Amino acid sequence: MQLVSSEVLRVVQLNMDSIFGPRWPDRRKEVVAWIDYLNADVVCLQEVWEDHLRPNTAGWIAEHLDGVWHCAFEGFALPDPEATGSHPSVRFGSAILSRWPIDAVELMALPISRHEDDRAHVNMRVPFVPRGVPYEFLHARTAGIDVYSTHLHSAVGQAAQRVQQVLFIDDAIERTCDPSAAMPPVLCGDFNAGPEADEIRFLTGNAVIEGRSTYFQDAWGVLHGSGGVTWDPDRPSVASDYHPRRIDYVFVGDPKYRNAGAGRVVSAELAFNEPRTGVFASDHYGLSVDIAWPTRPA
Repeated sequence: MQLVSSEVLRVVQLNMDSIFGPRWPDRRKEVVAWIDYLNADVVCLQEVWEDHLRPNTAGWIAEHLDGVWHCAFEGFALPDPEATGSHPSVRFGSAILSRWPIDAVELMALPISRHEDDRAHVNMRVPFVPRGVPYEFLHARTAGIDVYSTHLHSAVGQAAQRVQQVLFIDDAIERTCDPSAAMPPVLCGDFNAGPEADEIRFLTGNAVIEGRSTYFQDAWGVLHGSGGVTWDPDRPSVASDYHPRRIDYVFVGDPKYRNAGAGRVVSAELAFNEPRTGVFASDHYGLSVDIAWPTRPA
């Protein structure tokens, strides 16, 4: 188990592919092994699901971790359950796990153009995601920190959709986060876009869209610059022809004017990028990020 400083928040991010991917009974144990090894404080998970027969996949993770964990899950029904061979009771979304009680939870649907969504599937012989899936934006407040988990439109050619989604996210964070909090907001997720994309450049203060700008620290980018591939089609278990990319992120709000450097990114490392129990956790790699937190509770 990795050591954690008494003055940092360790945030872990993973799209865990728990509805579409094979071998979930084995992979969920791998997810638990990694989170325990990382000694995480807060975990953001995407592609979480539950139905009337099987337990919530993030809830199962939380129940099998060392120590006491709190879990907030929210999701939407799939528009076409038959497309994935699932039951109509399935809900599909994000979860936020925390070592501290969760005081507030809100689920929001990201904007999406149905016409553009249909166009995104024209050239896909086997869509990864059925048409009309509502992409989610989940907010939870824990230990006085506003944490967000999200999953943006997955089609490579749908940057316009993702741009509208990050504009929505920026507005939603401004509306829901506590401006007096000791720590800036933390935004995690599968953004399905590389660092050079407008949607990511907007979030990091490097692009103006519709006359607007904002700023979050890209935890990996501020410390490492390049690298940090989280979607690796060279791995045998990933069925994709796309090039290796960094599409999963931990963003942290502006630490300026925070007391004692709270919110400054201290470290950012890849996680879930090798098997600990004999199987990869997901078709994505994840991230483990340490954020300065001088007022961390004992």
